[in-house]
Amino acid sequence: MTFSLQHIINRLKPIKVIGQGDVVINGVCIDSRKAGKGFFYAAMPGTHADGHDFIDKAIDNGATAILANKIDKAREGVTYILVDDVAESMGIACHMFYGEPTQTLKLVGTTGTNGKTTVSTLMFELFTGMGYRCGLVSTVENRIGTEIIPSTHTTPDAAGLNALLAQMVEADCDYCFMECSSHAIHQRRIAGLEFTGAVFTNLSHDHLDYHKTFDNYLKAKKQFFDDLPATAWALTNKDDRNGMIMLQNTKAARYTYAMKSGADFTVKILESDFQGMQLKLDGKEAWVNLVGAFNAYNLAAVYGAAFLLTSGEEDIILPLTKAGRVNGRFEAINGPDRITAIVDYAHTPDALENVIKTINDIRGNHAQLITVVGCGGNRDTTKRPEMGKIAARLSSKVIFTSDNPRDEDPDAIIQEMEAGVEGQYYKKLLKITDRKEAIRTATILAAPGDVILIAGKGHETYQEIKGVKHPFDDKAIVKSIFNQNNT
Repeated sequence: MTFSLQHIINRLKPIKVIGQGDVVINGVCIDSRKAGKGFFYAAMPGTHADGHDFIDKAIDNGATAILANKIDKAREGVTYILVDDVAESMGIACHMFYGEPTQTLKLVGTTGTNGKTTVSTLMFELFTGMGYRCGLVSTVENRIGTEIIPSTHTTPDAAGLNALLAQMVEADCDYCFMECSSHAIHQRRIAGLEFTGAVFTNLSHDHLDYHKTFDNYLKAKKQFFDDLPATAWALTNKDDRNGMIMLQNTKAARYTYAMKSGADFTVKILESDFQGMQLKLDGKEAWVNLVGAFNAYNLAAVYGAAFLLTSGEEDIILPLTKAGRVNGRFEAINGPDRITAIVDYAHTPDALENVIKTINDIRGNHAQLITVVGCGGNRDTTKRPEMGKIAARLSSKVIFTSDNPRDEDPDAIIQEMEAGVEGQYYKKLLKITDRKEAIRTATILAAPGDVILIAGKGHETYQEIKGVKHPFDDKAIVKSIFNQNNT
């Protein structure tokens, strides 16, 4: 794919252009190591490094056009485009280079602390089941129809994202459903994209290692809705205390969903067990294969978004009842002696509390809940004592263990979790750093009919320690232990 640089320049409204504008570019990148002959390189600011420091390296590798907000010395034969916001301009440039794919695709973005993956994946499954060809951009995996493309980030960088969207257009996709992380919004990875609709799920404690304050985190989410065009729609969770804030300045058409208050789309749980629940969704009853109030909200969001995308003209309820569970999200695994293990990605205080309360609402009066949980390293440290407090207070027994310690000492992380445990609940606590042994111990402690929650990693099939990803799958581990205990 090639493109006229002059066409991009006209859209970026640069402060200054140095060099020739009538050149052809062969590729776009933000990593100087990926630059090739005739590439357009963006000198992106970063948390650990500044792309301006690698401009010469990109040119040495073949880049002939540079997007930056400053240069020390111009080199012969290279065009420099100087702008105020490199990230914003790069998003626009990438979208143009790849043929502006969201002018063809109907793109729906979902943001929030919890539920992004579930909502996006269910939307993908729902519309695929309705006969449409769809794309998916998510934490778990990216999809183009039936093709699965491994996911490395919740939302890829601008170049990778637009390349993926262009592939969806090439594959004749009608829709793309995408998670929009707060990092991606703040770093303008989604700049230039034209959204048909946007969904807000909820907002709670997370990512303060990056955003520093909750207010900054909220503003990053809100920016997504502020940037929507008047042709789009915005759907928010009215029951979340920050839900209506998302709509304050949006130009998009505004819609709401709720369980506790009046809204455009409402949901109510009629009954539930570990296999699913009976809902009253927008006045219609349906049995679904998901569990918990948090998933009832997710389904209301999916229903509302689908209604808006189809103008209410298609049957949404029936295909929605056929949607399966999302990988690593409240996955129930049956063990011997009626013991049930629940594997869930819950890695924030709010998500952990929601999952535990759901289990407690369903489990029998005589069944106990044994929770195995850890916290990731090199991430928001302020949520660790809060997660420890919630797990100890709401579980019958709790085992603190290692998650993805990354570059941190796993025992130190566990100590930070332990600091949040209130005195009267301390007797419930065990600390086992080895995650496999923690899971095994939970199965030993479990009596017939008990429930084991294994929280924090969900769909992940690795454990990251000191920069190395070791194979580790919570689901595979507990299934293996159950099989051993059954023999």
